[in-house]
Parts: sequence; structure tokens; C-alpha cells
Amino acid sequence: MSTNQKTTPANYILPVIVLAQFCCTSLWFASNGVMDNLIADFNLSSQALGGLTSAVQFGFISGTLVFAWYSLADRFSPSLVFLFCAMMGALANLGMIWSGHSFGSLLFLRFITGFFLAGIYPVGMKISADYFAKKLGRSLGFLVGALVIGTAFPHLLKVMTNQNLSWRAVVMTTSGLAAFGGLIIWLLIPDGPYRKAGQRLNGKAIFEVFSYPKFRAAAFGYFGHMWELYAFWAFVPVMLATHQTLHASTNLDISWWSFWVIAAGGLACVISGALSLKFGAAKIARIALGLSGACCFLSPLFFYASFPIFIIFLFFWGMVVIADSPLFSTLVANNAPPEIKGTALTLVNCLGFSITIISIQLLTWMSGVLPGEWLFVILGLGAVVGFTQKELR
Repeated sequence: MSTNQKTTPANYILPVIVLAQFCCTSLWFASNGVMDNLIADFNLSSQALGGLTSAVQFGFISGTLVFAWYSLADRFSPSLVFLFCAMMGALANLGMIWSGHSFGSLLFLRFITGFFLAGIYPVGMKISADYFAKKLGRSLGFLVGALVIGTAFPHLLKVMTNQNLSWRAVVMTTSGLAAFGGLIIWLLIPDGPYRKAGQRLNGKAIFEVFSYPKFRAAAFGYFGHMWELYAFWAFVPVMLATHQTLHASTNLDISWWSFWVIAAGGLACVISGALSLKFGAAKIARIALGLSGACCFLSPLFFYASFPIFIIFLFFWGMVVIADSPLFSTLVANNAPPEIKGTALTLVNCLGFSITIISIQLLTWMSGVLPGEWLFVILGLGAVVGFTQKELR
């Protein structure tokens, strides 16, 4: 293969990866999009939001540990791994439509869904890195943008359930999308030209990779970002409900606004990826991290503002809270040894999502202790951690 061929992927490669990522990551918040229905139909408590969200995160963590330890994305074709995990995740998600569930069985299904998402999100980044070694920040901007839209999509589908569609249709739709996403990756995306396959199991890579200072700094920046991100996404409907409680005259379609607040981050990822080409991934990541941290610390003030000001604030927060994600992933990928790049990306995802469980459960507990408008200040600690990483300056 010539150098020109190696560095110029076919035009359809990135759009297919982005579409597949959107389709498959719609599994992530499928239960959140229909949470009210699940609570009503299965007689769940109001605390089910934190439990079911954390079950997905814990499943993802468990999956990434397995994937990283066995270096699956490096030892086997990433497209085949992606297909298998998309199909299994779709089946686990589809299982929610059974009418005989208890809270425990729903937790189990969400755990399994999260486990197989470990072969979708980080493996999708690995596939992208195998094709776009140059300008990786831009390509991951599109890829993470697709994750954001996929995450928000169940909230939009939930709006449709208000138009006499069954909530089970939301679950079946997300499962169908995931299966479709896995198929198009397998059928249309062969192994990339920059892929360097791992030749053997290398469990020590999990420990060795953090000996690289720039990799370590990028990873800790990502961890600070993750402390805030999924807690924010999970609690966007709670934020909107809290504002509505404080302003009794406001009547909101919470699912509708939740979709748009979260989805706004997709555009932010594309913009930050493009800016990283001119100003550098580290600089743009630090700016976005700082802005999202400021939103955390200032959030109590905006709950008392009128709805137009509050929703503008939430849109801005929804953009900056995710804008640094593709850039930290770029920095992680670029500073990991090529032969364990897939393992490194998976490992960092594993640890990052472990942190999300802590922040989500902390907010769930604090929601019974603090007024709703003060809950989210603590999420700003993630930005503080990110700013302590000197190698990112």
C-alpha cells in the first residue's frame, strides 16, 4: 500500500463510523428516556434513576476491564468485536420489554447492556484512530458528537410516546438501531491502515501505560471531565423539574428539553475537534473543562432565573460539558504505544466510567439532603483535577 493510499481513507469511512456510533450508543440512556414508564409499570421507587443509570455504567466498567485485560480490540478485528457487542447489547436492551420484571432483573439487563457498550464506544474510537492517525481530534469530534446524539435520542423518542406510542416502542427502536449500527461497521469498515495488531495477551499493558507522563496527564484530565459528564446527563431532567418547581407558572415538556440540552453537545464536539487542529487539543480541552467547571459552581444562581435565561445556560453547559471529551480521547490515543492503543483507550474509559458511578450515586444521595439547586456545585471538582495536570498546558 502506498503512502498516499494509507493516509487517505475512502470518503464514506468516517460517516459510516459516526452513524454506527450514533445507532449503538442510543442503548446507553434507553431506560432513562422511559424512566417514568418503568417506574409506573414495574412499581419502582423514585431512586430507580440513579440505580439503573449506574447499572449501565458498572456494566461498562466491567466490560472495559475484560476488554482491556485481554486486549480484545488489539488482538481481534475491531469491526468484528463491534458487531458482536452491538448485537448482544441490542438483545439485552430489548429484554426490558418483558412485562414480568422486578427492579433486580432490570438492573441486570442494564448491566449487560453496559458491558457490551464496552465493545462499542472505545472500539469505535479505536477504529477511527486506525483510519485517521492524522487529524484525529476532528474525527473523534464527529464520533463523540454521534455518541452525544445517541445518548440524547431516547429522550426524543420519549416525546413520541406522548403521542400514543408505547414506551416499549422506544426500547425496540433503540435495539434495532444498535443492530443496524453493528452490521454497517462489519459490512463496510475493514481493518484500518494504521492498525497495529497485538500479537499476544499483555495484561501488564494495563499497568505500564500509565508510566508515560503525557498519557497519564491526558488520562487524568479525562477523569476530571467524566466526574461531571454523565452525572450532568443523567440529571438534566431533574434540573428541569427543579426549575419548574421553583417557578410554578412554568410548564415544561421535560423530555423535549432534555433531548435538546444533551444533543447540543454533539455540535460542540464537532466545533472543538475543528478548533483543535488550529490551537491544539490540549488547549481547547482545558478551555472547555474550565467553562464546564464554572457552570457547576455558578449553577445555583441560574435556577432562580427566568426560564429563557435558565435554558440558555443549560444549553451552554450541555455544550461545554462534552466539548473536551474527543480532545482528551485524542490525547490519550496519541500518547499511547501503537500496539496497545485499543487497550489504552478501553482502560481509560473503564476508569473514567468508574468515576461516573461515584458522582451519580453521590448526587442521588445528596438529592435527599440538599435543595435541588445546590446539587451540582460538587461536579466542579472534576475541572479542578483536570487543571492540575501540568503536561496538558
